[in-house]
Amino acid sequence: MEETTTPQVPFKNNLHSREFQGHKKKVHSVAWNCLGTKLASGSVDQTARIWHIEPHGHGKVKDIELKGHTDSVDQLCWDPKHAELIATASGDKTVRLWDARSGKCSQQVELSGENINITYKPDGTHIAVGNRDDELTILDVRKFKPIHKRKFGYEVNEIAWNTTGEIFFLTTGNGTVEVLAYPSLKALHTLSAHTAGCYCIAIAPNGRYFSVGSADSLVSLWDLSEMLCVRTFTKLEWPVRTISFNHTGEFIASASEDLFIDISNVESGRTVHQIPCRAAMNSVEWNPKYNLLAYAGDDKNKYQADEGVFRIFGFEST
Repeated sequence: MEETTTPQVPFKNNLHSREFQGHKKKVHSVAWNCLGTKLASGSVDQTARIWHIEPHGHGKVKDIELKGHTDSVDQLCWDPKHAELIATASGDKTVRLWDARSGKCSQQVELSGENINITYKPDGTHIAVGNRDDELTILDVRKFKPIHKRKFGYEVNEIAWNTTGEIFFLTTGNGTVEVLAYPSLKALHTLSAHTAGCYCIAIAPNGRYFSVGSADSLVSLWDLSEMLCVRTFTKLEWPVRTISFNHTGEFIASASEDLFIDISNVESGRTVHQIPCRAAMNSVEWNPKYNLLAYAGDDKNKYQADEGVFRIFGFEST
């Protein structure tokens, strides 16, 4: 007898978002640890916070404040191999490493400019940091010292390693993606990806694809082995600020100044869900184990002051 399969509806109607309050100013960055049990948020209020998130829980959420930066915490990222270590990049020129259990800073290094982008190499040994002066610094995590610095003559935006750590990507203001060999940082390809600046990049967890968000409001999907563009996602109408693949690599979330977050099927390119939002979004990131999407933006309260909140979509209503 033939099996009839009903297509899986990935995002049921009873899913909702929960709001997390704690910051005094807007949240620039949200990131999950490798186990998907903790979420970190970095804010213009000069702090980061660590939140313990129960994937099915409804209880009050505990959070720890990470204090020490003297300027905005623009981006943060967790050690991919250690669920309690997190690195933060700030406009105060420092990069700091924290223990999420104690909330204490264990390492810090002062670099030459205001840091805006940070990412870990997948094996946890190196951290790459990009600053407002288009300078890239690679830090050795163990010694917490720079081992490589390079200044670029063009605008450099988000940066990423592929899943094996052999390829390093830079998104640029010229609409290109620079593909470099790692660790030599020799140029391999320049991909003419978009007609306007490329702002953000995400690597699919299965390593097959990467995706780029651009000021031209498009999100492009690339085959990593061929370095060819497979398709574009066209739902947003404003510059794309942030993108993320879910844990299976099946869905991609993208956000901008449009008042919704688009979730599309990677293979078909079709929208499967849209999350309404009230402001431009700065950061979206899927949990590495569940279909829970954290998102944060420029939300204001009724007095037009920053709300300092982030939300997580994907909780089932009970």
